[in-house]
Amino acid sequence: CSLEENIDEIDANDIIKKEIKRLNNIIDNTKLVNKRLSKENSDFRKQLIISADSFLANRPSFGLYTVIAGYPWFLDWGRDTLIAFEGLLLLTKRFDIAKEVLLTNIRDIKFGLIPNGYSGYDNRPLYNSADSSLLLFEQINKYINYTEDYKFVAEKMYPVLEKIIDAYSHRIDVDGNNIFLDEDDLLSAGTDTTQITWMDAKIGEHAVTPRNGKTVELNALWYNALEIMCELTERFYGKKEAEKYKEMAKKTKAAFNEKFYNKDKKCLYDVLGDSKIRPNQLFAISLSHPVVEPNSKEAKEILNTVKTKLLNKYGLKTLAAEEDGYVEVYEGDGVKRDSSYHQGITWPWLLGLYYDSLKNIIKAEDNEEKRATYTKKLNKFIDGVNKIFSKEMREVSTIGSISEIYDSNEEHKARGAFAQAWSVSEVLRIVSRAS
Repeated sequence: CSLEENIDEIDANDIIKKEIKRLNNIIDNTKLVNKRLSKENSDFRKQLIISADSFLANRPSFGLYTVIAGYPWFLDWGRDTLIAFEGLLLLTKRFDIAKEVLLTNIRDIKFGLIPNGYSGYDNRPLYNSADSSLLLFEQINKYINYTEDYKFVAEKMYPVLEKIIDAYSHRIDVDGNNIFLDEDDLLSAGTDTTQITWMDAKIGEHAVTPRNGKTVELNALWYNALEIMCELTERFYGKKEAEKYKEMAKKTKAAFNEKFYNKDKKCLYDVLGDSKIRPNQLFAISLSHPVVEPNSKEAKEILNTVKTKLLNKYGLKTLAAEEDGYVEVYEGDGVKRDSSYHQGITWPWLLGLYYDSLKNIIKAEDNEEKRATYTKKLNKFIDGVNKIFSKEMREVSTIGSISEIYDSNEEHKARGAFAQAWSVSEVLRIVSRAS
């Protein structure tokens, strides 16, 4: 209520009824709940849709919607928003809010970087992310797939995408990002004291997983961005104007496939020179334009390695158990917890990368028998996610939401933020079989 209202005059029952009606309208508009579903699956999807709504907020100073990364202690983060974007906003058909969220993300772009967030003290934009700007391309592409709203993209987004490509093609040296396109047509970023990828735990000046250099997901995202830019440019300005992006993408793809595949471990290097098995390699086969061909032997080996070494019921582990520094339980003081955050702990949002990788492999597979085999694997995977998280949301950890992280031992205890946007988003995409 406002300060002018008398609390005795407020009808609490009326407020509750209006909120129930609002949420039911949101559920109905998604078309994700229908009579073909069992009651359990229907209730589960409803819970996920309601939870997705809880992360949407208005930033009064911007006059635009934004996405809260998680409760109780996260604000709106660019990276988290763009990973959660499809599940929270596109799949649920909240397209008007989706446009506002995109405008929020590009509002304070600087040197080709969209902010990864805003300071909780003075609202200052923070540019400690090398991947957020590249994630923007994927989500704009998905926005088009859902809406065909090329007008909005041409007027509001395309000029920003041009700036990003131009900046990344040269050098961005702000807040320790040190991003540049090297002579081998691969992106390099960061320093040994910065944390500019999603594995961003830092203790004082020590980055726990610095990952500076040529990281697998930044280069996969860069290739994907170039291909999307090529498509948009051809549509808006013609084939001749698009050719430069096509040529850049071709060179990056060739360099990536030459240098990133680790034949010994049958997977991709996490960073060139670092052979630790981590889930980031799935970006190479899960995006709209996979830099590793999904029907290749390498792509299937990558997926199998991730499945064998990292996949469990609650997500993907951030490091394989046999690697040095592996930790499977998130506990202790702040230093101990930060030291384990991306060193083996399970993250549910990574299931979305696994899901998209499987789908891309099925789509590319021209052998009917092999395609049927992978389709069975996909269905089994979806059923497993459905079973685990429907129970999780009903009775195990946070009632009505999904936690940020889970221990990687047999207990799989929920840890971190008790409600996380990208956890909810990716589980919703999976169980709804988002295309």
